[in-house]
Amino acid sequence: MRSPENADEIRRLFDRGIREHARPDGPGVRVERAGPVVRQVGGPDDWNGLVWSDPGLDARGADAAVAAQTAHCTALGLPEFEWKLYAHDRPADLGERLRAAGFVPEEPEALLVAPAGPSAGAVGLPEGVSLRPVTDAAGAELMARAHERAFGTDGSRLLHQVVRRLEEAPEDFVAVLAVDADGEPVCSGRMELYPGTGFAGLWGGGTVAAWRGRGVYRALVAYRARIAVERGYRYLQVDATALSAPILRRLGFLELGTTTPYVYRPGR
Repeated sequence: MRSPENADEIRRLFDRGIREHARPDGPGVRVERAGPVVRQVGGPDDWNGLVWSDPGLDARGADAAVAAQTAHCTALGLPEFEWKLYAHDRPADLGERLRAAGFVPEEPEALLVAPAGPSAGAVGLPEGVSLRPVTDAAGAELMARAHERAFGTDGSRLLHQVVRRLEEAPEDFVAVLAVDADGEPVCSGRMELYPGTGFAGLWGGGTVAAWRGRGVYRALVAYRARIAVERGYRYLQVDATALSAPILRRLGFLELGTTTPYVYRPGR
């Protein structure tokens, strides 16, 4: 990988291309610049949240922005709204200000980035496991089942998002399943391609407990990396949980910091 190679410069590219100049992540949603922040807004089954705030935001400006976003979310009748806070965002106590306004923090994730090329090598799969591209509603249903088996949470929102994306805006979206010899899903993953930025985002990848530690997750990373390289993307980006982050670090991903979802649910 040629320059830029250092974390600070890659973080600046990420902030500018993926956050400040964000594009809608699917059909039916819109990205809006609202003063010192950028947010995405859609329907109740879409991801609604704030993706960027001005790095020059001071304490007074932060409080005003937080109040404006909570009012906007409430007025739209959204069930929840997320302020996606990065460790390098300002002011330094923005997380505490979000808490005071009723936002609830979830588990922080590691912001990891790697050059796509080295991640695209072949990875062996366990015997009986194969990868399948997801191109229709039936595949999306298997993705939702894999999500539920891996995380123990409802996959209906994921199902809605994947089906709609495949039907209405598939050009910058990739989805893949790992299935066992009986056709049961054991892992699934998605990739968002962000044209003009050089970045491709990897999402999902939760693996059913019985299949963890056997290379399935790594194979899904490599599968998506190959497609990213073929389409001319330079970097892979992941918001990694504590389960996936060690694997990705071993694959050469560089940690740029952390990101924490702060979730606001009106009326709670």
